[in-house]
Amino acid sequence: MSDPVTPPVPLRAVLFDMDGTLVETEQLWGEAMFELAAQLGGRMSDRARAATVGTSMRVAMEILHADLGIRRTEAELQADAAWVESRTAELMAGGVAWRPGAPELLRSVRAAGLATALVTTTPRALADIVLRSIRASLGEDPFDLTVCGDEVPARKPDPAPYLQAMDALGVEAGECVVIEDSLAGITAGLAAGAAVLGVPEVQAIAQEPGLTLRDGLLGVGVLDLAAVLADRGLVDAPA
Repeated sequence: MSDPVTPPVPLRAVLFDMDGTLVETEQLWGEAMFELAAQLGGRMSDRARAATVGTSMRVAMEILHADLGIRRTEAELQADAAWVESRTAELMAGGVAWRPGAPELLRSVRAAGLATALVTTTPRALADIVLRSIRASLGEDPFDLTVCGDEVPARKPDPAPYLQAMDALGVEAGECVVIEDSLAGITAGLAAGAAVLGVPEVQAIAQEPGLTLRDGLLGVGVLDLAAVLADRGLVDAPA
């Protein structure tokens, strides 16, 4: 006789990625990288661009350089990364659009009294540009905590950013749902022990235990997030 299934722990916190998950900023990063590639005398392939989604700037630059078939010194790599960040900041300053369903989900999560965190690989200086837009659009700050890529010991796909956010919020991984669009982010959320709602747009993501995949956030509400956590509880339950 099998052991009884333990009821899933109630949802206490939702941890959101930013670029490509809540806001339409991935194309801005892409535009900046395509411009840099042109300056370097080539064109970044669509495949390489997709591989950079959710990664750190160092990894993104390494992918871009390899795709172009060029070698860059460490100083040149850092200069390229700085240029992309600066150019992306210029593009972000022109306005940032929501991903469909994102503002409605943020409002419903706040109304339900759940803890929230923004966990992004984007550096603080750029994330603050997006955060100002988000706050102005919603008329409030929807996050109890924000964790940026230059504020963590290791970046996604390492679980460190999500573990740091959970610790600061005072919640356990089994009480959290992470919402991500990239392979690196999904890997980080699962490695941190959370249930993950994946909403990929650029990358192809394979189904795996603990991960629920949807086409986007349109129509997603708190009950749907609770179901994501419940499904993770069933996956982890003893046989």
